[in-house]
Amino acid sequence: MSKSLTYTNYLNIDKLLELQEPVSDPEEHDEMLFIIIHQSYELWFKQILHEFDKLRNNLEAGRTWAAAKTMRRILTILKTMVSQIDILETMTPLEFNSFRGFLQQASGFQSVQFREMEIICGMRSKHIIEVHSEQPELQQQLIDREKENTLWESFCKFLQNKGYDIITPERVNEEGLVYEPSEVNQDELVKVMKNDPEAAILCELFVDYDEGLQEWRYRHVKMVERTIGTKRGTGGSDGAKYLRKTLNDPIFPDLWAIRTKF
Repeated sequence: MSKSLTYTNYLNIDKLLELQEPVSDPEEHDEMLFIIIHQSYELWFKQILHEFDKLRNNLEAGRTWAAAKTMRRILTILKTMVSQIDILETMTPLEFNSFRGFLQQASGFQSVQFREMEIICGMRSKHIIEVHSEQPELQQQLIDREKENTLWESFCKFLQNKGYDIITPERVNEEGLVYEPSEVNQDELVKVMKNDPEAAILCELFVDYDEGLQEWRYRHVKMVERTIGTKRGTGGSDGAKYLRKTLNDPIFPDLWAIRTKF
């Protein structure tokens, strides 16, 4: 006889609460917060990837309002992720450094799910793949993601199916954003914004996501700067210096370029 479903066993609460394993010795109080925040981020990354799958399917099937609804959920999750930095910043530099040395080479730089998000957004980096050289299964996971349609490619297909002369972007870059801005597409996007209110809403939601991602990156880099200053990251990255390089690079440049054409 199967046991009845309860809140505890449905959510695997017992297992969930066993996943926080501080490594500091003696255990530092603030390490628990550090672990819980980052485990929460990984859960949100998982949900965003789940929503990305639905979003791309909706776009390619021409389901405008379903795509808009999914994008709004993603944006709300992104806002929640940004707000969690406020919690992390209640930990002072001294409190973080009390256990930082115990983390060895572990670093958020190694988050595979965040890299999957970046890949679906159209970003590429050989270095990020190489970071996981000792874990080929994770490398393959990222390589497989690179074969999927990016959000922008799915959106271009959505517009093509609506009759717009949008060119599918060619993947020409191996580092950074995989495709270049297109003046041809920008001219067509101006028509979309002026004449197609429903598609225009999706355009603005894409800009919202791009801006939200930049907000996340900015808050992240400032949090790192106030916590470890200019020190190198635990995983060997340049810390805040590396994170600053990721700022101000839009993932949907065509949607930003058309702002000057209205």
